Amino acid sequence: MIIIISPAKRLDIKTNGKIRKNTTPGFLDKSTQLIEELRQFSPTDLAVLMNVSDDIANLTFERYSQWKTPFDTENAGQALLSFNGDVYRSMKPENFSGDDMDFAQDHLRILSGLYGMLRPLDLIQPYRLEMGAKLITSGGKSLYQFWTGTITEAINNDLEKHREKVLMNLASQEYFRVIDTEKLRGKVVTPVFKEYRNDKYKVIGILAKKARGMMGRFIIQNRLRKAEDIKHFSMEGYSYDDNQSSDNEWVFTR
Repeated sequence: MIIIISPAKRLDIKTNGKIRKNTTPGFLDKSTQLIEELRQFSPTDLAVLMNVSDDIANLTFERYSQWKTPFDTENAGQALLSFNGDVYRSMKPENFSGDDMDFAQDHLRILSGLYGMLRPLDLIQPYRLEMGAKLITSGGKSLYQFWTGTITEAINNDLEKHREKVLMNLASQEYFRVIDTEKLRGKVVTPVFKEYRNDKYKVIGILAKKARGMMGRFIIQNRLRKAEDIKHFSMEGYSYDDNQSSDNEWVFTR
């Protein structure tokens, strides 16, 4: 079983001193190609491309200028520890033991507009590039065209190493779209988290993000290798709702 999550816009590049292991992203050649193309953009161009403020565009421009290989612990940090969004704060990877991180390295993948797909211990340098950005490159008319074949093949290769060929989708729709599910050699299961509000169940974005992080932590710290075991997820009041669930969409409510 492989779990996928989205990256976070916020980054706090750091390496966990307790966990000295680190690995190199698998597609740095393609990342370098994107960086070279993005360096042709001015801060004003980046603000328009990414629909961000001038301050964020200037910071992004500076990060692209400073981005360089090779990566090491002086200029890069472990991916799972460096993203700083709701999913990651809820997952709490800074509290993972070495064994937890080893399990995550084998089972967890982070999708990325710049890096394609990352393992938890892959070193990254700071960047901003969302998968949905309307970036035309020499590799396609969008980042989806640029990355879909590469990422789909990489997930298939990872699934081949596991007895249960299940892709547990904890990513946002923006990032999940990069996977060609017709070519995926495994079953996709998407957990959905709903809150009871005003006499009905509905998805509340920020709470769903936190729940994805909690579920990721639940899977990793309990060493779950079978998808069915995830139905026992009960953190912070959630429970599996069989009546609202389907074969490929598992609903958890509270």
